[in-house]
Amino acid sequence: MRPARQCTRTACARPAVATLTYVYSDSTAVLGPLATNAEPHSYDLCALHAERLTAPRGWEVVRLMPEFVESGPSHDDLLALADAVREAGRPRHRAEDDEPVVVGEVARRGHLRVLRGDGG
Repeated sequence: MRPARQCTRTACARPAVATLTYVYSDSTAVLGPLATNAEPHSYDLCALHAERLTAPRGWEVVRLMPEFVESGPSHDDLLALADAVREAGRPRHRAEDDEPVVVGEVARRGHLRVLRGDGG
């Protein structure tokens, strides 16, 4: 099974553990924990490439975590997955006067997303 996201460095197939973003106005590279969603203008790195990261002369590297370690799913992740599977398997009964709450992506423009909500 392949990991959901892998290192963006060329020819590297290791799982991603950190996300690199640049703040060009401050000449800063920010290396933090793996972002929830892959976004344009950010780079997912494996533990090896996150550790070896250097910035161009005159730039500063800000590391939000001292160490990036590859890890599998946590106990909480597995419980959340089990709960989601259990919930998906339940029959759905809805009263006719209940209005459905639609939550999801409506449109996308670049890295911005428009989400539907309950209107409240």
